[in-house]
Amino acid sequence: MTDRPTDRDHDFDRALTRGLLSRRTMLAGIGGAGLASLLAACGTKGTATKADPSSQAAADRSDTEKVLSWSNWPEYIDVNDDTQAHPTLDAFSKQTGIKVTYTEDYNDNDEFFAKVQPQLRAGADTGRDLWCSTDWMVAKLIRLNWVQELDKANIPNAKNVQDTLADVEFDPGRKFSLPWQSGFTGIGYNPKATGGKKIETFEQLLTDKALKGKVTLLTEMRDTVGMALLAMGKDPAKFTDADFDAAIAQLAEAKESGQLKGFTGNEYGKGLASGDIAACLAWTGDVVQLKADNPSLGYTLPSTGHLIWSDNFVIPNKAKHKKNAEILINYFYDPKVMAQVVGYVNYISVVKGAEDILVAEDPDVANNPLIFPSEEVLGRAHVFRGLTEEEETKYNKAFQALTTGG
Repeated sequence: MTDRPTDRDHDFDRALTRGLLSRRTMLAGIGGAGLASLLAACGTKGTATKADPSSQAAADRSDTEKVLSWSNWPEYIDVNDDTQAHPTLDAFSKQTGIKVTYTEDYNDNDEFFAKVQPQLRAGADTGRDLWCSTDWMVAKLIRLNWVQELDKANIPNAKNVQDTLADVEFDPGRKFSLPWQSGFTGIGYNPKATGGKKIETFEQLLTDKALKGKVTLLTEMRDTVGMALLAMGKDPAKFTDADFDAAIAQLAEAKESGQLKGFTGNEYGKGLASGDIAACLAWTGDVVQLKADNPSLGYTLPSTGHLIWSDNFVIPNKAKHKKNAEILINYFYDPKVMAQVVGYVNYISVVKGAEDILVAEDPDVANNPLIFPSEEVLGRAHVFRGLTEEEETKYNKAFQALTTGG
């Protein structure tokens, strides 16, 4: 049975439809201690063994080569809709003389890890100076000694990181990472493909026959299993092996019944917009961006709960332009610059002062439930607990068998 939507759910839906501010301001400036505490708890506990920095660093060419290569997730930076240029990157290059090769080739943490693992394992350059990984992947990279300690002398604006994100479980003291954006995992749906029906529960994704063959879940194990656990009444921060197995069994049943079209990374957007995907697990900002061209698209944070996460800057071993990468991180930690980004990408600001700038630029922000969600919405946000190496191996193997059939 579909849960009856609350007044807050209606406010959420109306705000999506109105497109307050711009199409990319949905979760740009969420603040408050409740949210910050949740963000601080995100991630996997990782213990970095002491590495020899000389074995991780390459000769830094930053002083003579004013370039850097940055890999990031799609739809994750401000864009000029007419020219498709990135205004903040263009301003950075003009200000510093550093040209940025910006590549949107990070669709999924495990997929990206598979791309760079051979070079990192061999102690070779990945061809990238910077990328943005989700909390748990940062923990893994630190544990493997495959990312370099940041030189905070080149990042004085690091002082602007939200206080509760300055010292996190997976990277104490933020030695190896700084957050880029944060957001929620919920449900996106296309009413034209659902027969006009709102999709408001995870149970609907797995069992509603009207959606059969048109549902996608995420290739991110923590997102998909985490949402399944919440629907089962389990806390993703405290689940047991038995809970995990039960969630996998439920997902496998949906797959075997033909309910699922498949599992995707960031690429679900095209199918959702066209109606080829009727409903899916989706990240907050993506759906709002898609609504610019397809206002009928819907997005739900289920009453059973949703997940919250952060993506973070890291500099890989053997990067040839480490200082240039640190100068770029410093640039984005200017509240004015970060406000410009989060005002476009719809995610949660991790830089102090960016929220105030957005509110000053448009008072509607302060009344937008998507930008300043209620305590009730924050109260339903959960993090996926840290995993031991043994658990990570075991759970990933089970999830891979589910997603690939192997």
